[in-house]
Amino acid sequence: MKKKKTLSTQLTLVISFIVLLIVGVFWMANNTLLEKYYVFNKEKEMLAVYKMVDLAAKNDKLSDDAFAVAFEKKCVGANIDAVVFNKYGKVIIEGTTDNQEIFQLLLEASMSSYSADYNNLNMTRQKDKRLGTEYIIINNRLIDGNFVYMKTPLESIKESVSISNRFFAIGGVAAIVVGVFMAYIVARNMTRPIRNMTELSTRMAKLDFDAKYIDTENSAKELYVLGEHMNELSQTLEQTITRLKVANNELQRDIKKKEEIDEMRKEFLSNVSHELKTPLALISGYAEGLKEVVNDDDESRNFYCDVIMDETDKMNRMVMKLLSLNHLEDGSDVLEMTRFDLTPLVRGVIDSSKLLAQKNEAAIEFDRTDSVYVSGDIYKIEEVVTNYISNAINHCTRGGTITVSYSMYSDRVRVSVFNTGEPIPDKDIENIWNKFYKVDKARTREYGGSGIGLSIVKAIMELHHRGYGVINHKDGVEFWFELELFIANNQ
Repeated sequence: MKKKKTLSTQLTLVISFIVLLIVGVFWMANNTLLEKYYVFNKEKEMLAVYKMVDLAAKNDKLSDDAFAVAFEKKCVGANIDAVVFNKYGKVIIEGTTDNQEIFQLLLEASMSSYSADYNNLNMTRQKDKRLGTEYIIINNRLIDGNFVYMKTPLESIKESVSISNRFFAIGGVAAIVVGVFMAYIVARNMTRPIRNMTELSTRMAKLDFDAKYIDTENSAKELYVLGEHMNELSQTLEQTITRLKVANNELQRDIKKKEEIDEMRKEFLSNVSHELKTPLALISGYAEGLKEVVNDDDESRNFYCDVIMDETDKMNRMVMKLLSLNHLEDGSDVLEMTRFDLTPLVRGVIDSSKLLAQKNEAAIEFDRTDSVYVSGDIYKIEEVVTNYISNAINHCTRGGTITVSYSMYSDRVRVSVFNTGEPIPDKDIENIWNKFYKVDKARTREYGGSGIGLSIVKAIMELHHRGYGVINHKDGVEFWFELELFIANNQ
């Protein structure tokens, strides 16, 4: 691609060319026409002197002293040698310094007749062969019968023209240099706002919308309007691109959310299939055994039926938990916020869990008897406490202890459920709240856990917008959640 010249360079070249053209035209005119112009003016001056003499002859004033002074002054000023004489060769008046030479020329000149037409005067050019000097000569008869002879050298004109041409050449070169320099300065100043806008457009092309045109040079109206429009364009582009970025981010989030939902759906189906596979296999196997009468005694049939009922109950509980979790996560389950006493709720869950705790040889300790009023959905909070305590019973060491306690703050209460046992591995801490996640799969399968309980806790507490979590201790694990104190609200 051909390299483009800058606007200032083009403007400098154009102005420089104009200056050069003007100087060149005037130099050529001066060199070819100036001499002719000088000669033309000299002839006009000689004609004027002749008219002056002719008028004096008509009025019979050639011998007046006043006319003589004016005549001589005119001849000296115009560098004209002139003399008026009669037919006998006697000089009447003269405007020259070399009388003898002029007189000799007058004697040799031919006598011409009078002419009243100034355009047809006997005006000629003669060259002195000895000196090589050329003259303009007027030789004519006056109306009173006297004669006039005038001459002026052309060498002075030629010398003046030569000096003028040399001076003009020097001045022309200087004018060109100064003109080019001034053209550069003017072009730079005139195009500075345009260069600023060019830089502004370059930054805009790189999406730098902090760039703004500022009119600090009192530029032309058109450039000012253009700069303001570029500022408006920059602002419009910034707003448009910002909206596009926001829309793109939202689209990316929607795509990511859809991908996450698809992944969760696949994972959910996989986990549900895995969880249902074992109980379904047991139900199928024992039902087939009953049908084929593998054992005919009542005890065996009752055992088969108990297994089928137990596995059916596990499946039913898992399905109910999944339905409950689904309602919590999709927002269709609405909280019923009430004021209730937390202590009897916790005490009731503990009492209903004593048989399971005794079966696992675990002791549950809870020493609070005072009333603690909180704000929340009493049935969902009861489910949280139930999941925490059942989880603690299932993971407590044989002969271990489960401790339920409160931590009171100015505006909230923290309920903690601690069980002795092995701490949760650090790599599993963040995942235990996910559906179907099991730290110890073998142990979970042993007590019939589905890996959904803590996911329900997470959903309920996030619906309440309250905190929850787990803390590892050296001798066990503490699960906790927080509720807003109703008394704090009243205060």
